[in-house]
Amino acid sequence: MALDASFIGRTYPPTEVYEVGREKIREFALAIGDANPLYTDQEAAKALGHPDVLAPPTFSFTLSYTAAAQVVQDPDLGLDFSRVVHGDQKFIYSRPLRAGDRVRVLIGIDNIKSLAGNDVLTVRGEIVDESGEHIVTSVMTLVARAADEAAGE
Repeated sequence: MALDASFIGRTYPPTEVYEVGREKIREFALAIGDANPLYTDQEAAKALGHPDVLAPPTFSFTLSYTAAAQVVQDPDLGLDFSRVVHGDQKFIYSRPLRAGDRVRVLIGIDNIKSLAGNDVLTVRGEIVDESGEHIVTSVMTLVARAADEAAGE
């Protein structure tokens, strides 16, 4: 069953404040195999004019994906998450995310369309600091694969 296009533009409550931690950034950088000292060495980051270590650009996915749970778990939307694959991801930065930032994620649905029986859902997460300053926009595309009618689904 196709997702209801009337959900386009729907927003969800902002997340609780999340404090970006130096150790979380270091763990993430190690996990993705990026040895850039800007992600692990506070003195290296300060030498380049940053107040603390920076998060790798894809670190913000961990925040926006967690916030997107509000969308995928919305019973009124009717998304069958067992059929969902991650179709695309992009980030639009105003400034780097860094250790010590206290942020919230404002999540909403940008688009819903049907392609070849598959539902394509575009979810936008605006990551802002406590003062409301924009840091990064995360745009993820989720594809809910069509049911296999031959298998009786």
